[in-house]
Amino acid sequence: MRVGLLELNSNENSLGMSDAARKAILESLDIGFRYPDDQRAALITKVAKINGVTESQISLGSGSSENIRTVVQMLQNKALRAGKKFQVIVPHPTFAYAELYATSIDVPVVKVPLVSDSYSFDLQGMQKAADDFNGISLFYLCNPNNPTATIAATDMLKEWVGTAPDHHYFLLDEAYSEYVTDSSFESGIAWIREQRSENIVVVRTFSKLCALAGMRVGYAVASPQMIAKLEAFISVDNTNLAGAVAALATLDDEAFLALSLRTANESRQLVEQTLDELGLRYLPSQASFIFHEIKGDVQTYINRMREHGIAVGREFAPITGFNRLTLGRPDEMTVFVKVLKSFREKGWV
Repeated sequence: MRVGLLELNSNENSLGMSDAARKAILESLDIGFRYPDDQRAALITKVAKINGVTESQISLGSGSSENIRTVVQMLQNKALRAGKKFQVIVPHPTFAYAELYATSIDVPVVKVPLVSDSYSFDLQGMQKAADDFNGISLFYLCNPNNPTATIAATDMLKEWVGTAPDHHYFLLDEAYSEYVTDSSFESGIAWIREQRSENIVVVRTFSKLCALAGMRVGYAVASPQMIAKLEAFISVDNTNLAGAVAALATLDDEAFLALSLRTANESRQLVEQTLDELGLRYLPSQASFIFHEIKGDVQTYINRMREHGIAVGREFAPITGFNRLTLGRPDEMTVFVKVLKSFREKGWV
């Protein structure tokens, strides 16, 4: 019998960290009194090799959230030194950290609503917001987007980035890129390798597929010149020993990574099949969550799910009638499906 709340609300990987990561953490306890310089360096080397870039193109973060912060802070500092204005442009809704960091240092944030019905990025609308602004603009693009789990049209995004003027910057948050199944998707890291622009930063995390959210490890990829600028705003010794060795061990554990991806895909298939049966619309998920219709008040749905022992995602205004559901293990999604079907029988969804 299940005990406690089934947490399908924070896009955590309930598979849990790999046995190799757990073993590495335990073995590191004996050197916990040492600074993790060697382990941090080894992780930079490993991440650079995986992404086909040089070590000078990697900046580790305490979660990719720190990397997002450094981009905002660096550009704000650049603008202040040059006597220019600076703004952050974001699709709406999206992952909120770029907006939160910008707001905390009084940087204006322009929110451009997603295209109605398709819920895709309004690239033209975002570009207009930059064209109408006399200063430096940072476009924050979570791709796949959170909460919609959809990807941007690669050809359009690639052309946009490649033809942008020098005072326009792109922060591509690819936290969920490992889950993408659409063959048209291309990572911004490829564009960095091609040197299409000096103004691209891609951030990634070990929190999702690698199931290390609590270890707080992420990284940024950019040109060596950009990384040098970002490193000036990174916390000194920001990578903890446990996180570094866990990340290294997980990257070497190909069996676990394959299992993690396979589990998410099985859970997605189970949920999509149920949503199809119930006639509830959902967006094509390219991430570890699915954005689906409920045909009712979202907050009421959230409350009812919690009463049945399940935590689902919050509301994402201005979108109404949809909810974000984290894809947990298949056994967890079986519980969710049973409850969702009971809601249909009661006329709640």
